[in-house]
Amino acid sequence: MNPLRQFLQLESTGGIILLAAAMFAMLCDNTFLAPLYRGILEMPLGVTLGPLGLVKPLLLWINDGLMAVFFFLVGLEIKREIMGGELSTPSQAALPGIAALGGMAIPALVYFLINRESPEYLGGWAIPAATDIAFALAVLTLLGSRVPPSLKIFLLALAIIDDLGAIIIIAIFYTADLSLLSLGLACLGGVGLLILNRSGVRNITPYVLIGIFIWVCVLKSGVHATLAGVAVALFIPYRGAGDPEHSPLRRAEHGLHPWVSFGVMPIFAFANAGVNLSELSLQSLTHSLTLGIALGLFLGKQVGVLLAVGLGVALGLCRRPSGASWSELYGVALLTGIGFTMSLFIGGLAFPDPALAAEVRLGVLAGSFASAIAGYLVMRFVARAERTA
Repeated sequence: MNPLRQFLQLESTGGIILLAAAMFAMLCDNTFLAPLYRGILEMPLGVTLGPLGLVKPLLLWINDGLMAVFFFLVGLEIKREIMGGELSTPSQAALPGIAALGGMAIPALVYFLINRESPEYLGGWAIPAATDIAFALAVLTLLGSRVPPSLKIFLLALAIIDDLGAIIIIAIFYTADLSLLSLGLACLGGVGLLILNRSGVRNITPYVLIGIFIWVCVLKSGVHATLAGVAVALFIPYRGAGDPEHSPLRRAEHGLHPWVSFGVMPIFAFANAGVNLSELSLQSLTHSLTLGIALGLFLGKQVGVLLAVGLGVALGLCRRPSGASWSELYGVALLTGIGFTMSLFIGGLAFPDPALAAEVRLGVLAGSFASAIAGYLVMRFVARAERTA
């Protein structure tokens, strides 16, 4: 099977499971299971080695540990696309790159405008700037052959650049007080990875062992631990001794995809998507934090992506995807407003206070589901009518 087609199918199936996990979280948090649901997430778990130990609630192990695995996979995908994929040349990267920039800038602006009178909430500007690739591709898959292949590739490349932007934002804007000692030890681990790479070591095991050491150091440094996953991925060799399809990077990517799509991401969604409806009120629904996130995702994303693509095409900086109409591009622009897991993740970094968790989650879920439904309807009916006219 074509690697790109295999990737798209796996991501889209994972998106459906993501949705089911989020709905189950909502069910648990609004029934007699709520105490059990919250109790499990708050349960402390630890790893000790002599006098050294690391103890965290289960929720933080999921958000800091399992998500590091997700970001490791994202790092592998970014490296593959830059080295020999859809982002390997400036002409290929131009369209999704321009679209991603617009799709991050305008949602942040919408959020800022809604919360400009509430400076305590301005730190959440990056929440609506994210796109959940699995969920978005799942919606596209429901449309089947109605979607030109070029649009699927465009959405995939856009989401990968979007992820790269999210990584940079997390590193710069959501870093706590730095521990130079821990950061220095993490850098020392990076030197070890570089030596392995330059020495031609293609066994993935030593990379993983050093990667775990780097993760612990980054966790203690103040930089968010998930970024360690990206850093380690960049050192995994892209080329193998023979067939490029069997390089360490490709083997790691193919091996991790099922675990991330069907394990890591659904677990994250289940742990972070619970919203107790009894705790919500009219004030919650109209809260500037909720509205900023929801409208940033639903309005900001579609305007940002479509405006950026329109300007890029008009100025001759890029070309429209082959075989795709403007209404189909608009449908894809709507789908980029599905922030879901990435937006929930950034929301947790921006507002760790549990008192604001309901507003953050409500905004993310409302904006994401509105974008998914509107994107599907546009692609299903408007674009189809345009093709048959």
